[in-house]
Amino acid sequence: MTTVTLVGTRLAEAGAEFVYRGEANGCAGCPYRDQCLNLTTGTRYRITTVRESGQTLDCAMHQDGVRAVEVEPAPIKANVPSKGAYAGSKASLMGPCPHTECPSHPYCEPAGADFDEEYRIDEIIGDPPHDYCMLDRDLTLVKLEGDDK
Repeated sequence: MTTVTLVGTRLAEAGAEFVYRGEANGCAGCPYRDQCLNLTTGTRYRITTVRESGQTLDCAMHQDGVRAVEVEPAPIKANVPSKGAYAGSKASLMGPCPHTECPSHPYCEPAGADFDEEYRIDEIIGDPPHDYCMLDRDLTLVKLEGDDK
């Protein structure tokens, strides 16, 4: 399901993804609040269409203004426990990992996913990018369905 919202003009490109972080301090009193603050905090979104007929609007948070775009919840690439990981099953993230230098770290702690949530696996990608897990976890890289909580 697509939703129309406003994003900074630098991000306003079909295919761009972002995690909506909610209202910022500069949003107080903005006349476009209802059009801009209409997404679910913490959810990853993908821009599907930039509204070409729309104008660039002034924004206290975005130096170059904002544009109207259509967005939908985006899938999240993540490492999940290998046991029981297959397309259509549900999985949760294993938990925090202190090894930020690991090539798998962005998938063990993906932006837009919470450790205490279950997600449906949309697709199995395969082996994670690391050679071995420093926490000795048996992981599989998957795409989790985008979810508009």
